[in-house]
Amino acid sequence: MSELTTVARPYARAAFELAVENNNIKAWSEMLSFAAEVVTNPTVEVILSSTKTAQELADLLINICDDKLDKRGQNLINLMAENGRLSVLPRVVELYADLVTEHNQEIDVIVVSAYALAKKQKEELSRSLEKRLARKVNLNCSIDKSLISGMVITAGDLVIDSTASGQLNRLSDTLQS
Repeated sequence: MSELTTVARPYARAAFELAVENNNIKAWSEMLSFAAEVVTNPTVEVILSSTKTAQELADLLINICDDKLDKRGQNLINLMAENGRLSVLPRVVELYADLVTEHNQEIDVIVVSAYALAKKQKEELSRSLEKRLARKVNLNCSIDKSLISGMVITAGDLVIDSTASGQLNRLSDTLQS
C-alpha cells in the first residue's frame, strides 16, 4: 500500500494544484473518480495488463471516459499511461480527496462506539473535536457491540480510546511496569 501511495502521490498533488489554480476542485474530483471506476472495471483491468502500447491504453481510457474528462484530465491520463501508472488511479483519487479535505480545513473522524450515539451526543462530540483539532469535523459513526462501553475516535494519526477494554489494557500495562 505504501508503494502505491508513493507512486500515486505526485499525480494526486499535480491534479490538486491544477484544480486549485483553476478553481475547479469538484470537477477534478469527478473526473478522477470516473476514470478510477473505469480502471477498476474487470474488463478494463485485463486490457490494462495486456501488451498494448501506452498510447493505445491512454486512447482507450480517454474514449471510454468520453466527455467526462476535459483536456487537462486527458493529459493526466496520457502521462499516467506513458509512465505505466494507470492502475494507481484509485489511489490517486483517495490521495486527491485527502488533499481536498486538508485544503478545506476539514478532517474525517471515525467514531466506533458500543451503542448508537444520540444526535445531541454527536453534536457535542463534533464541537469538542473541532475545538481540539482546529478544523471542521466530518463524523463517520459506526457501532461495535464487542466494545461493551465507550468509543474509539480516530482522526488521522490521533486515536482516542475510551472503551472499557482500552482502559483495562492501559491499567494492566501500568500494573506490569
